[in-house]
Amino acid sequence: MFMWVWIADILTSANAYRQMSRVRVLGCLDVTVALILAGGFGKRLRPLTLEVPKILLPLGSRSIAEYLFEWLRFYGINEVFMLVGYLREKIIDSLGSGSRYGVYISYIVEDEPLGTGGALRNAAHIIRRFESIIAINGDIVTNIDPRKLLESLKGNVVASIAAAPLRSPYGILDIKNGNVIGFREKPVLKDYWINAGVYGMRKEILEYLPEKGDIETSTFPLLASKNMLSVVKYETPPYYWRSIDSPKDLEEIPREIEERGGLFANLD
Repeated sequence: MFMWVWIADILTSANAYRQMSRVRVLGCLDVTVALILAGGFGKRLRPLTLEVPKILLPLGSRSIAEYLFEWLRFYGINEVFMLVGYLREKIIDSLGSGSRYGVYISYIVEDEPLGTGGALRNAAHIIRRFESIIAINGDIVTNIDPRKLLESLKGNVVASIAAAPLRSPYGILDIKNGNVIGFREKPVLKDYWINAGVYGMRKEILEYLPEKGDIETSTFPLLASKNMLSVVKYETPPYYWRSIDSPKDLEEIPREIEERGGLFANLD
């Protein structure tokens, strides 16, 4: 059983409230929405996540959630459904209605861990209202264009995965004739592509979601076997993509964004 929670900030005027309500109704009809998967325990980032949910961890002066909202707004998406579980009260209390961040947030609560697939299935009452949606892992920072994922949902394709080049976790040695001739610090390996944690999905995805379990190990392999799963490759650069898997990532990401001149620099 799902629980749907929407918490509004105190609005200073009735007109502001009516405007918010009007946008949400339009969103039900023809505006792309995003579902952010934010119910996990963040075990790889413990002890930081023992009291702070992963999506609220700071990247410099801003949280992961704030970067996600900025990215979605950049591409015209301001209707957000947060799929929450672990430490959900802190997420709801911190983010509220989303009006401070220029988005409109609703919360879908899971009472027990359901995995990424189960969390999406728990939001079936939302997904079936739209022809297609964007689903996002809540532990990434990126500027990729999610609209391309929706454009790839053609024919019998039910879902599309964003792919990013693999960033090596180690320094790479260039070797020739027994000698080291170069050293590359954690380069991007252009010949290898990884799941970037951003998905385009048609509402028919509901037929393939498990009640419990992850889409990566259940839904996607099944769709791939039926030729119903597409992929969109995003080169980096010009795009930027990083997942937050360690405390070091929390330090590196703000520095990288500053060095590139901002998250959306050099995008056409």
